[in-house]
Amino acid sequence: MDFNQFLGGNAVLLAIAIFIILSIFLGVRIVPQSEKHVVERFGRLRSVLGPGINFVVPFLDRVAHKISILERQLPTASQDAITADNVLVKVETSVFYRITEPEKTVYRIRDVDGAIATTVAGIVRSEIGKIELDQVQSNRAQLIERVREQVTAMVDDWGVEVTRAEILDVNLDEQTRAAMLQQLNAERARRAQVMEAEGKKRSVELAADADLYAAEQQAKAKRVTADAEAYATSAIAIAIKESGLEAAQYQLALAQVDALAKVAQGPGKQTILVPAQALDAFADAFKMLKGRG
Repeated sequence: MDFNQFLGGNAVLLAIAIFIILSIFLGVRIVPQSEKHVVERFGRLRSVLGPGINFVVPFLDRVAHKISILERQLPTASQDAITADNVLVKVETSVFYRITEPEKTVYRIRDVDGAIATTVAGIVRSEIGKIELDQVQSNRAQLIERVREQVTAMVDDWGVEVTRAEILDVNLDEQTRAAMLQQLNAERARRAQVMEAEGKKRSVELAADADLYAAEQQAKAKRVTADAEAYATSAIAIAIKESGLEAAQYQLALAQVDALAKVAQGPGKQTILVPAQALDAFADAFKMLKGRG
């Protein structure tokens, strides 16, 4: 039996075997972890195949689209915007997204990258137009969060998830930069003047506090001296009351003797004229001392 006879007798079986092998080959679909496959039947959406082994109907179903579900980054975009205080700024943005529902992305939008970029540009212009330039610089995190929330809500119908929306930089034109620099210098000069004035004010306050403290200390010293004198006077008065006139004369005599002693202690050689009354005071004092002894 030659090959032609064998082939003629088993042609049908061979065709069936080839058909079965081809059917198995076409009916089994292995999808990578990073992809999802969109299956169509007669031009209509049939199913979406996830990662792993999947089965389809051979010759009826076909994989029409292979969609990567990895996170993507749009090219950095730059657009002009006007703040609430009429300042023109150039904003650089960057968006990261990934496709979560390929059937929506395939059948609802043609250019998903361009659509997302246009949406982000419009939202950024709208949000910056609501706030002033200072708030754009200081509240950038809040601005980014609002932009991301609005972009996420608007692209939901496209089967896309926006993972990050970043405002990379906010640039100003040269005239605005010069005006802001001038304003900054004026503000620095104003702060310096305020600090200098506050320093002078503080210096005056401290000097006044020092004068007040000195006056208080002098008043306290005078009060202590007055209290001492009052106490001494009171003691003398009590002694006079108890001892009579003799005690008063004794105190006066001691005072006169003390005064003469201070005069004698003056510098240089000097002649002291002692009145007769002073001698009498010495005599009286000695008599009293002798009487006390």
